[in-house]
Amino acid sequence: MSLTRRQALASAGVAVVASSLAKPAIAANEPIRVGYLPALTGPSSSTGIGITRGTELAVAEINAAGGIDGRPLELITRDTQSDPTKAVNAAAELVNQQQVKVVLGPLNSGESLAAVPMLARSKTLQVHPCWVDSLTDPAKYPMCFRNAPTNQQIGGAANGYVVDVLKHKKVAVISDTTGYGTASVNAYVPMLKTKGAEVVYQGNVDAANPDLKPELLRMQSAGAEAIMPWSVNAGFLSRIINTRGDMGWDVPIVGQTTLGSGQTKDLLEKPEYWAKVYPNNFRPVCYAPGGKLPERTAAFLDRLKSAKIDLSDTLLWWIALGYDSPRMIAEAMKAVGPEPDKIVGYLNKLKGFPGVYGDISFTPEQHNGYPDGEVVMVEANSLKDGAFNLAPGYST
Repeated sequence: MSLTRRQALASAGVAVVASSLAKPAIAANEPIRVGYLPALTGPSSSTGIGITRGTELAVAEINAAGGIDGRPLELITRDTQSDPTKAVNAAAELVNQQQVKVVLGPLNSGESLAAVPMLARSKTLQVHPCWVDSLTDPAKYPMCFRNAPTNQQIGGAANGYVVDVLKHKKVAVISDTTGYGTASVNAYVPMLKTKGAEVVYQGNVDAANPDLKPELLRMQSAGAEAIMPWSVNAGFLSRIINTRGDMGWDVPIVGQTTLGSGQTKDLLEKPEYWAKVYPNNFRPVCYAPGGKLPERTAAFLDRLKSAKIDLSDTLLWWIALGYDSPRMIAEAMKAVGPEPDKIVGYLNKLKGFPGVYGDISFTPEQHNGYPDGEVVMVEANSLKDGAFNLAPGYST
C-alpha cells in the first residue's frame, strides 16, 4: 500500500521533528522539570499559598536570568488539596509521567508523611520544609533534604519560652487530628515533662469542630497557665483564640506559626484577642529591637512589594522559604548539572546557603539544614508586612 501525499508529508514532518530534537542545540534549551506539591486548597492551604508566592517569584527570576546554562526551570505544580492520598498520587504522577528532576514539597507534614517513602522508593530527589522529625533520615531517605527546622527545634523554642521565660509550669497541649498535629503533641509533651512542666490537658481535636469551649473549659479547670496549640489550620487556631477571648481567660497562647498568619487574624472576632499570642517564627525574617529587618530580608521585602506580591494574608517566612528552595536547587544545578545523584552529592556538602529564610547546611549524615538558634517566638499582634517583633524576653 502506497502512502498518500498527506501521509508522506506527515511522516516527513515527524522525521524532521525527531531529527531536530536530537540536536544538542535544541536539547540544551529544553526546560528542566521541577515538581512542586503545595496545598493550595483545603484546611492546610494557608502555608501552601504563602510558600507558592515565593516559589513562583524565584523561578521567574531564575529564568529571567538565563535559567540553568540557558535551560529554563519548568515548575510543574500539583495541588495536594491538604490530602495525604492526593499528595501521594500527585507525587507519583510527577515522577512517572512528568519525569521531574526534583520534587519540592509536600509543604505540610501530613502529606509528606505519606509521600516521602514513595519518593524514596522511586529514587527521586526531594526537598521539603516539613517539621515532623521522622521525615528526614539519610539512611532510609538518602535523597530527601529538609530546608526547615524539625519538630525538636520548634518544640524546643516554644517549650523553652513557656517554661523558662514565662515561668509557667502547668500547660495545656492541643492539636488537630492531622499527621502533623498528632506527631507534634507526641513529640512536645515528653519534652515539656523533661523541662519540669506538668501537662494538665492533652488532646487531639477535629479541626472542623465548631465549638472548642468544652476543651478550653477542661484546660481552665485543670489549672492550665498556658495553651500550646499545634496545627496549620487557621480556622482551628482562630477558634481557640476567640474562645479564650470570649471566656475572658487571660492565659498566653504559645505555639505554631500559623497563630500569627493573616488568615488567622481575619477570623478573629476582636483584634484585641490577638494579645498574648506567641507563635514560632524565625529570626532572619523578624524585626530586631528598634524595628528593623536584617539587610538581606529588607531587600527581599522591597522586591516583593515591587512585584506586587500580597503580604496581607500570609507570613513573610512562608514566602521567603518558597523563594529560597528553587534558588538552592538552581545553585546546585549550575554547579554540577541537573542529574539528581549529582545534586545529592552537592547538597551533602552544602555549607551556609544564604537564604532569606535562613542559612542552610547539610552533611551526608545530617539532612536537617536549619540552624537551631534562628527559631524564636514572636508577638502575633505585631504583624507588619508578614513579619513580627520578637516576643518579650528576647534581648536580640
